Amino acid sequence: MKMVYTNESSVLVNNAKNLLIHNGLSVSVANEHNSTGGHTLLANMELWVNRDSDYDKAMELLNTLKSSKNIKEWVCTECNEKNDASFEICWNCGSEAPRQP
Repeated sequence: MKMVYTNESSVLVNNAKNLLIHNGLSVSVANEHNSTGGHTLLANMELWVNRDSDYDKAMELLNTLKSSKNIKEWVCTECNEKNDASFEICWNCGSEAPRQP
């Protein structure tokens, strides 16, 4: 087993966990019940791959989470409305976002 991610936020750890599981990796979470929003005396949650051979794939997948934060807002080609990067369709008219290069 190798640790691939740690954070105090259960939301972020579970998001990473779901990404890895969705891509066929077997994972475990440590300190799941000891982590409470940054309390300094409690341990951060840890995400581990169960097979050492999955470590590189896990790190590659987790890096996509970091790089997705760099995507900028986009402008709808139908109504010219600005949309946050997290939107897959225009909040104003419902048109799909253009594909990212």
